[in-house]
Amino acid sequence: KKKGLDPMKIVGITTLDVVRANKFVGGITGKNPNYINVPVIGGHAGTTIMPVFSQDKVAATIDAEKIPDLDKHVQDAGTEVVEAKGGKGSATLSMAYAGARFGKAVLAGLAGKRRVECAYCKSDVTDLPYFAQKVAFGETGITKVFPIGELNDYEKKRLEEAKTQLKTEIETGLKYAEGTELAD
Repeated sequence: KKKGLDPMKIVGITTLDVVRANKFVGGITGKNPNYINVPVIGGHAGTTIMPVFSQDKVAATIDAEKIPDLDKHVQDAGTEVVEAKGGKGSATLSMAYAGARFGKAVLAGLAGKRRVECAYCKSDVTDLPYFAQKVAFGETGITKVFPIGELNDYEKKRLEEAKTQLKTEIETGLKYAEGTELAD
């Protein structure tokens, strides 16, 4: 905003969280993660990461009592990798895969082939100015921001938790941007 850029061309990549959610659901159900598409909304840190398991037909078959642990597993997956590497690395291959998947969707959109991915962007789907949700990429960048959709009771509670944390993070980021000279 400060630099006059089109906000629908500025996005945060949250695909890594989607890839992880799909992989973990595939592991539990025995299904191929390539055919699982769990939307992950909110943000990309801790409790702001909110997989919406009820919106994927495979994930929706998982017993409700397993969902809180699965939710936490998606949130903590990056930390788990760092700990498994003894603090000497991160999930570089999964980050590369997620980045390639996201880049492919953006490039397809720019080429006129609409693609849908989750992304963090300027949004009015909640009372927050920025939020990760499903978006459509087209020839001009983000061409549509999709509503959150139906949530079950657990997800409604988690959404409020995620928004509370995300609000603080957004305010911190906006305050930083106000007081910082941005390079040209």
